[in-house]
Amino acid sequence: MALIGILGGMGPLATADFFHKLVKLTSVAGATCDQQHLPLLVANLPHIPDRSQAMLGEGPDPLPALIDGIDMLNRNSVDLIVMPCNSAHYWYDALRGRTRTPMLHIAEVCVSAVSPGARHAAVLATGGTLSTGLYQRALSARGIEPLEPAGHVQAMIDACIRAVKADSLDQSAAYLAEALDGFARQGADVAVMGCTEIPLAAERLAAPAIPLVDSTLELARATVSYALARGWDRPA
Repeated sequence: MALIGILGGMGPLATADFFHKLVKLTSVAGATCDQQHLPLLVANLPHIPDRSQAMLGEGPDPLPALIDGIDMLNRNSVDLIVMPCNSAHYWYDALRGRTRTPMLHIAEVCVSAVSPGARHAAVLATGGTLSTGLYQRALSARGIEPLEPAGHVQAMIDACIRAVKADSLDQSAAYLAEALDGFARQGADVAVMGCTEIPLAAERLAAPAIPLVDSTLELARATVSYALARGWDRPA
């Protein structure tokens, strides 16, 4: 039996959101009973040190804990690894090198979903992810100008992420709305949600100021597509 390994817990709500979207997408693809869904092993590891703080030189290195998570999935013979945390992809190469199992890259699948007509894409991410240029490089490679937050906009994004982690979703949505208004004034015609907490806030917005691309959803779509193409939804 093929098995998908999810390296999660960064944070727990974001991991739950990814799992929910993956199950819903499998249903949309035609699953009508338990046995037609995808086998998953979810490693929910919330004690991994803060990724953004580490990238900014303000906290302990999460790589050893991330490797422990990869090793756990390896021991259980998973056939694909996905990691619904954008900031943790700063260590993608080291983690990918730890396993022979394929591992999807969240920024690559997210940016590939940006409309070809987009010219200026706002990057909504933690300060650490923003500092690494993870999304800026991916967008620029597709001929899309990445827009980093001006003024107090990053403070609103950071506050949005903290509020989601504290399960204050209405407050997180208010912070996100203010950040999107700021990006709209900067000329963004689309926003990439490069943190898996942010889509949970976006669900509370009735009318975002600019269109949003959900990194969690795009990773779930890529995961389902990969698995269905290999028949992992069919009982042995």
